[in-house]
Formats: sequence, structure tokens, C-alpha cells
Amino acid sequence: MSRTAKKPARTAPDAAAIAEIAARLFEWDELRPAQAEAITAVLSGRDTFGIMPTGSGKSAIYQVAGALLDGPTVVVSPLIALQADQVAGLVGHPDAPPAADINSGHSDAENDESWRRIEAGEITYVFLAPEQLARDETVERLSRAGVALFVVDEAHCVSSWGHDFRPDYLHLGEVVEALGRPPVLALTATGSGPVRDEVIERLRLRDPLVISRGFDRPNLSLSVVRHEDDAEKRRAVVEQVAELVTPGIVYVATRSESERYADEIGERCPDRTVEAYHAGLRSAERGALHERFHAGEIDVVVATSAFGMGIDKPDVRFVVHADVPESLDEYYQEIGRAGRDGEPADATLHYRPEDLGLRSFFASGLPSRAELRSVYEAVRASSGPVRRTTIAEATDLKPRQVSRLVDLLLEAGTVREEKEGYTATSGVDAETAAERARETAEARDRVEKSRIAMMRSYAEGRGCRRRFLLGYFGEEAPERCGNCDDCRAAEEAPELPAAEESRVGSDAPAPLFDADTRVTHPAWGEGTVMSTEDDRLTVFFESEGYKVLAVEAVVEHDLLKAV
Repeated sequence: MSRTAKKPARTAPDAAAIAEIAARLFEWDELRPAQAEAITAVLSGRDTFGIMPTGSGKSAIYQVAGALLDGPTVVVSPLIALQADQVAGLVGHPDAPPAADINSGHSDAENDESWRRIEAGEITYVFLAPEQLARDETVERLSRAGVALFVVDEAHCVSSWGHDFRPDYLHLGEVVEALGRPPVLALTATGSGPVRDEVIERLRLRDPLVISRGFDRPNLSLSVVRHEDDAEKRRAVVEQVAELVTPGIVYVATRSESERYADEIGERCPDRTVEAYHAGLRSAERGALHERFHAGEIDVVVATSAFGMGIDKPDVRFVVHADVPESLDEYYQEIGRAGRDGEPADATLHYRPEDLGLRSFFASGLPSRAELRSVYEAVRASSGPVRRTTIAEATDLKPRQVSRLVDLLLEAGTVREEKEGYTATSGVDAETAAERARETAEARDRVEKSRIAMMRSYAEGRGCRRRFLLGYFGEEAPERCGNCDDCRAAEEAPELPAAEESRVGSDAPAPLFDADTRVTHPAWGEGTVMSTEDDRLTVFFESEGYKVLAVEAVVEHDLLKAV
């Protein structure tokens, strides 16, 4: 049997053997139940999808499993800084198997030496960016090495419904097939129901074990502070950060805002080290800032969303959002970087309604039909599969434009991805292809705007904020958490009259639909119930996004039926 042939199902080591490896190589005295369950599934050859919050030890799954497998474990990781942190974490355990990251942060000679060691069987963990796996040479070299496990870190990046969609993740399902179909382990710290479904589909996971654990972070104190004008909001953010215990992170929307807030906070707190972080910094500068923050040399980082993946610092005491994120997915992942040590931490959103109008503006760009036709015609005119770079040359479009347009044509089913590139679907003319892709883009746009609407509902709504967040991810939660601004206000409010108290008591009717129920709507088609409350339902529709429906209207007009 060749090294890349499909491998038969394995018999996983027993729990004692797994625990022994975890303790001896990585000094973990005890694995969490979700970690142990995922490791056992991976070692038995089963695809596994772990959806676990930041700080739950997702990396331990592939580290322990990789140490017990015969062959390298490939970890797809989107950022060089994150890869470096992951390798450093392994190197920090002297008895752990060797690891290597291959990327532009190393010299050609260093990368060549890593490849030599991989091909010689000397490396257990190989960290690569998704862009590198688009190259045939990279996939062929890994195929010869006999990959034992394929890990997709930050797996939500593969979903167009996700908050951090990256086109380079879309070809990973094809890469897995080219590697002889080793078991796949997908990992993410965030993922609503629609995101989970799309990750499974696009990575081509086969009967995966889905492990979703512990989205609730009761040690995080959740608050929203509403502002009427930008100047007042700016003063409030600076004053709050000055009073909070460090270290902490302040998230802003733009590069210029990160620098301005960093200057203002630094002036207000001259005894604290405050730095701005954004994508405009050179790679070496970003890496150095990561290292300094982890080492405790920086008190406050003022950052765009570029600062996030790979933040493995347990003692972050606050995450303050000076600008509203574009989705609850993004917001929950970012606040999850606080309080990973289990100690109390603050998560505050400073909210100005006008900021969401800006988010809506940026979410509303649609591709032109002419550009879609041009790209499709370039694919159809080729005598064989054509690559994105060739399409860009033929159409005079920028590579990033081509990537977006090809992804829409792929999703619309008008082009197919093959190992050597893209081919056009037979029997489809350019006008039809462009129209189908445009409809796909319009559906995405509606979803994006609906997620912004959900962000508005969180910021402006009444009720327990933790319950709202957990409901968005399809998890049940108690009526009150006791650790958000709304719950604290309710505790301080006068007691309800006896009649009112009985009305909201235990005799409330059962929910119309349970969370995760598949339903259909006469106008919006199929969807998934995300959360239920006494008087409303939140449903995600594939073609429309998130909708909040009044239970009374649903019942009166028979709007939803279980599928």
C-alpha cells in the first residue's frame, strides 16, 4: 500500500495510554473530557470538529494525537505570528516531538532545512499557511511524507457566513483528498450553527464527531455603554481604560483610530506602556509586539481585529471595544481573550448607533455583473483547468478581486475546482453564470446586514446579555446570569408586584421550537432556530440571514413549520 492510499480505521490507544503521553511529553496531569474525547476520535481515524472557546486547550488535541500517530501532523494556521507561537509552545516542552513552521518569516535556507527534516521523518508537527497549500509542489512534498493528521486551525475562516472568511481556506478539502484522505481535525473558538454546517461541507468532513463545549464564560462581566456623540465616547473609553487593571486590549475599527487611542491612553496613563497594533505594521513589528504583550512588557494594546488569532495570554483583565464589531461572532471571539485564567475580567462595548451605519456601508459592496462575466469567460475560454493568476492576467483584474469573483462563481455552481485549477460548468453561458453568482453575492450581503442587525439587538436590547450571546450560538442559558449590566440593574430594581412575579414565573409556556430545530418559512425558505424566548424566536435563514420573529405572529400566520 502506498503512503498516500486511504488508511483503514485504526484502533485508538486506550485512555491510560493517552493520559500517559499527555503527562510525560507535555506535563498535563489531566485532560479535560472534551480534549480526551476528541483525541480518541482522531486516533481512531474519525474526522473531528472541535468548537471550543478560547483558552479551552484546543491545541492539546492535535499535539497529543500527533505524538501517537505514525507520520507528520499538518496544522493549517493563518498567521505567521500564530505559527511561531504554536511552535514555541511545543519547543517549551523539552520532551515533545519536534515541530517546524515553514513561511516567509524564515530564510529560504531555513525552510529548505525544515523540508529536509520532514522528508526524513524527523518532524512531527508541520505548520503551514493555507496559501502555501494552494501550491502543487507543497502538496506533493507533504504527500510523499505520508501525512497522518490534517488540522485546520481557525476553521471558521472556511465559512462565508463566518466573520473572518478567507478564500484561501476554500481549497483545503481538495488538499485533504490529494494527501490520501488522512483524518481531519477542524478547530475553532467560534461558530454559530450555520458556520458549523458550512465548515463541515467545505472541508468535506466525513461523519465527523462534533464537539461543542463551554461557550459560557461566567467570569466575564458583560456591559454595554451607549453614547450620543463620538467625542463623549472617546473620553469615556480613555477614562475607563485608565481605571481598569491591566493587561488589557482595546479594539477599534481602523488603523488611524488604533494610533489615536494609543496616544490618548498613553497621555492619560504615563506610567503604562500602550502600543497600537494594526495590519499596516511590518510583519516583524507585529511579531515583536505579540511577544512583548505575552511577556508582560505591554500594559494595553489598542488594536484592530488584526490582533487576535494566537493571543494565548491567560491574564488579560479586560477587553474594551471602542467601536462596534461587525458581528456577534467576531465580538464573542474577541472578548474571549479576556480572563482565560478563570479570574474575573471585564468585557465592555462602547456603542454609538451611527457606528453600525458605517458597518452596513462596508458590508454592502456587490460585484459587477460585467466583472463576473469577464472572469467566467476567461475560465471557459481555457482549453483546460486555469489558475487564478492566469485569470487575473486575462481579465486585468487584481488577484484579490479575482479570488472573490471565482469564489462566488464556485458557490453558484458555475465553475468547478480541480487539482490543476478551475473549469467552467458545461451548458452555462456567461450571462447566466454572472447572474447566479450575483444572486449568491446578494444573499451573502443580506446575511452580513442581518448579522449587523443582531449586533444592534445585543447593544440596544433589554435582558441578560449572556443569555442573548449564548442563544446566538444555539446554547441554552438561564434567564439571568448575574454578571452583566442588565442583570445587575435588575437586581437593584424594586421587586415585582406579586401578580407580575407570577406572570413571569415557572408556569411560562414551553417554547414553540427548540434551538437547532430546522424550520421552513413561506418566503425565506429553510432555516435553523438559533434561540427562543417567551415572545420571540431568532432564526437563521440560508438566503436571508438572521431574523427575529414575534411568536404571536408566527402562531397567528403559521409562518414556521418544522422540517
